[in-house]
Amino acid sequence: MVQKILNTLVGAKYISILRAWVPNLVGWGTVGGVGLVHFTDWRLILDYVPYINGKFVKEE
Repeated sequence: MVQKILNTLVGAKYISILRAWVPNLVGWGTVGGVGLVHFTDWRLILDYVPYINGKFVKEE
């Protein structure tokens, strides 16, 4: 059903192009996310990850 709706809205040609690009986009998105965490304040972002959050408890 979703395939039929996408074919009418976008077209089969562009759907096949998108399917070819999805693995590339996922890879570059992952690299961009890791780069963002690396070059910004990594603790600010990783405080929201439950497993990692417990390792860096602030002692006040």
